[in-house]
Order: sequence, then C-alpha cells, then structure tokens
Amino acid sequence: MPWAAHASESADAFIRRITGETLQKVKADRSLREGNVNALMKLVDSQVMPHVNFRRMTALSVGPAWRRATPEQQARLQEEFKLLLVRTYAGALSQVSDQTVLVKPPRAGQEDSNLVVSTEVRGGGGGEPIRIDYRLEKSGDAWQIFDLNVLGVWLVENYRTQFAQSINAGGVDALIQALSERNKSARKT
Repeated sequence: MPWAAHASESADAFIRRITGETLQKVKADRSLREGNVNALMKLVDSQVMPHVNFRRMTALSVGPAWRRATPEQQARLQEEFKLLLVRTYAGALSQVSDQTVLVKPPRAGQEDSNLVVSTEVRGGGGGEPIRIDYRLEKSGDAWQIFDLNVLGVWLVENYRTQFAQSINAGGVDALIQALSERNKSARKT
C-alpha cells in the first residue's frame, strides 16, 4: 500500500496494519514459521523497526544519563539497543503459529504524543489471550511506537531499571559494553 494511503490512518488502524502484515508474512513463509532467526530478524528490521522511535525509546530507557552521553555514546546506545530489541521481537515471532491479534480502539481523550493502543494476541493452542499495549506518538502524518507493555510490564521501565545498574557501576560506557556483550552472546545461541 502506498505511503500516502497511510497518512491519515488512526492509531488503532496503524497497529492493526503493522501486526497483521507481520503475522501474515510469518505464516506465509516456511523459513519464518520454522524459526529461522536471521530471516526473522530481517523481517522485524524491515517490517516493524521503521515504525519505532528508537531515539525516544532509548533515551527513556537510559534515563537521566542520556542527556550526559556524548552524541557518539547516544548513537552506540541506539545501535546496541535496537539490535537487542530486534532479537527479542524475532524470538517472539518464532513462536507464532495460528495467532490472531484483536486491536482495541484507543481510549478517548488521549494526546497524539502519548497514546496507548491495546491489543490481545489470541490462539496458538488456546489459553488466555496475551495483552500487548503499544505507546505511540504522532510524528508528522505517521505513528511511531516508543514503548510496549507485555503482560503488565512496560519495556522502557523494565530496561531503565536494568540499564541503571550498569550506568551506576561504570557510566554510559559500561552500559554500552553490557549491551554489546549481551548482543554478542545472543548471536552465538
């Protein structure tokens, strides 16, 4: 679908489109369904990540240390954090079988700079639906994701707690090193 067709898209329609297209691609491609990590990472990088505001997500996750980081440190933090998120999302997609996503309309009165769209992932062997909330912001005519809540845990808040430990132990460089090591060890598995 051409970009212009998405220009006035509502937040819930945006989430419905992104999740629907991603699940459809996984279900249609045997290597993706079989959990090919490299293929899944490419899919996530091309399908989902262009719709994520990494600068904002990284800054929120790093907390006050972000403002003290040099532009080079900020760039490295974004690079390592993006790789971590791509791997995490690819791992979740490797579990997809027959799931569907129910997207709920946003609550009235929310601002375009911090709007939450709730979804439920259903199927995949029964059980309770998994609730995933997307925190979005409007950037020009496009929506961008800057936080996720899976099973009651906001991603930014969770990482801020983890990142603070590294920052407190050795500053921003220690966090960059910890993320780099985590990403390198994930590549080996």
